[in-house]
Amino acid sequence: MVNTKWADFCISEVRYDKERKHIVAVRARVDNGDSIGAPIEQLRATVVANIEKNVSYVTITKKNDGNWTKGQRVFVVTINRVKYIKTVENNKESDNLENLPEY
Repeated sequence: MVNTKWADFCISEVRYDKERKHIVAVRARVDNGDSIGAPIEQLRATVVANIEKNVSYVTITKKNDGNWTKGQRVFVVTINRVKYIKTVENNKESDNLENLPEY
């Protein structure tokens, strides 16, 4: 259970391309404030477009007791005209959403 709303969406899992450079899609869950919704798949382009429209995202992980833990804020960084989804500010030309589970 969540006591306060962390973001509009919480990302719990990611799927990378075969080069593992770009995220293809994520499993995002609506943050209802008092609960986290069921996962819905969002394509990378959707996440980027939403963030650029001020829709907020954070990463989340599930603890052993079944409760969610808030991770980091997710943002878009443009490097050499390519947009990357990240939780850390760096100049690496790859997406980075912590160490979320892959699906």
